[in-house]
Amino acid sequence: MLWLQIIIFGGLKYFLMFKAKFNPIFCYNHKMKKATKKDIEFIKQYFLQKYDDAVTELAYKNDYELLIAIILSAQCTDKRVNIITPALFEKYPTTKELALANLEDVKELLKTCSFFNNKAKNIIKMAYDVEDNYEGEIPHVQKDLIKLAGVGNKTANVFLIEADGANLMAVDTHVFRVSHRLGLADGKTVEQTEAQLVKKLK
Repeated sequence: MLWLQIIIFGGLKYFLMFKAKFNPIFCYNHKMKKATKKDIEFIKQYFLQKYDDAVTELAYKNDYELLIAIILSAQCTDKRVNIITPALFEKYPTTKELALANLEDVKELLKTCSFFNNKAKNIIKMAYDVEDNYEGEIPHVQKDLIKLAGVGNKTANVFLIEADGANLMAVDTHVFRVSHRLGLADGKTVEQTEAQLVKKLK
């Protein structure tokens, strides 16, 4: 996702450059100190100035298409997902059709996507659960989203950020590691790290 690339690559690169200007040995010190208020403000302002209009590159028209695209984008490029989804959405335009889909047919449509076997099973089960429990409407509550097949904390947050502009952070292994490296967080879990990043970067 575009905004994940921002914090992983842009944030690390420019924050290290900023720190190195004042402390040349900074970049060689693998043990990071806690980021100061000045450091945090620098990162925030850089993101706001450089990426103020950053949005997802995934193509979608509604909540159903957005959630499917996010699920498929795990360990797969947005470009590849955008190639795959038009045919998928044409054949299965809503959760109602997808919930009744033949697994092998869905696998065939997703075969160029990484982990397509598991993703095919997950999106069918997700669609079934949405039809069965949410009257065909994708929920906009995090605790309900993560009950759906193929939807973890990160996927739920990405959906809510894109759909509702929610003040959340999608923390995966990379964001977890880099945020600790930058001294922005010291949480032991993804959830703790997410809470710290939201508080500091909101």
